[in-house]
Amino acid sequence: MIKLYSYFRSSAAYRVRIALHYKGLAFQTLAVHLLKEGGEQKKSEYLQLNPQGLVPYLIDGEYGISQSLAILEYLEETYPQPALLPKNVADRAYVRSIAQAIACEIHPLNNLRVLDYLKNTLGVDEQAKNHWYHHWCKTGLQALESQLQQRGKAGLFCLGQTPSLADVCLVPQWFNAQRFEVDLAPYPKLAEIVNNCLALESFARAAPAVQPDAPI
Repeated sequence: MIKLYSYFRSSAAYRVRIALHYKGLAFQTLAVHLLKEGGEQKKSEYLQLNPQGLVPYLIDGEYGISQSLAILEYLEETYPQPALLPKNVADRAYVRSIAQAIACEIHPLNNLRVLDYLKNTLGVDEQAKNHWYHHWCKTGLQALESQLQQRGKAGLFCLGQTPSLADVCLVPQWFNAQRFEVDLAPYPKLAEIVNNCLALESFARAAPAVQPDAPI
């Protein structure tokens, strides 16, 4: 069985959970608490498994894979149906551009390590830290909203009527933005797409609140 090292509130792990459920793949969740005892991801036993010291980490048979986008590509290539990448080459690039805009532009500036460094090393106060989060989150979401509105490729989802890697990345980022109380009213198309995603069982089953390591 596939094993997924995960933290319920990690948006990167959330992406992978969505894909696993969407593809109907059974998997075992192995919780790595990112805050307990200074972070279980920093302990030697986990670093021996994944030297990057991050979640998610996926084990499928003899293969161990880190980094959520690499995991998502692996799942797409190994378990191609149902597909999360369209057949058309240009559409595949379009979907990847949205996924990477989230995973490589918005998320890295606002993940736990960055926010902890701002607060605990640079001495940034809570208000300034939240301002940082809101600024970069809004910048990224506005660019995506404009892209979806201008290109005219969106339907129920970021590309047409079928979920893709773009949606798999969008929903966890939206969850994080809500958690940090970002005003999401300026992004109606993104909101519509997120709501359509959350109506699907695969997205609902991947939600942080229903994970085995979520607080009761």
